[in-house]
Amino acid sequence: MFGMVRHKRNIVRDRTVYMEICGYNKVTYRVVVGRISINGEDIVTYGVEAQDRLTGEYAAIPDFSRDIEDAVDFAEMLITGRTSPAQIYGKALSYLCTAIS
Repeated sequence: MFGMVRHKRNIVRDRTVYMEICGYNKVTYRVVVGRISINGEDIVTYGVEAQDRLTGEYAAIPDFSRDIEDAVDFAEMLITGRTSPAQIYGKALSYLCTAIS
């Protein structure tokens, strides 16, 4: 009937800032590169962060994509849209919808 489901959490290690830009709205956007281990294999992944320098609000998607072009393109979309940190998850879903179609 019901069983226990285990979910291994993939933690991003060796995080390094690849690109950092401060927008007009005083939000710092970063593209970070790190490594995750999947089935014993190290894979490079790129994440996106947003931090409001006025309020300290912070949001991150640590493993956004395995492709640097997608991560940078998404960060550029956040910058041009003057996205606040609280909005990056919704914007990520919108980006995913346009990237799939």
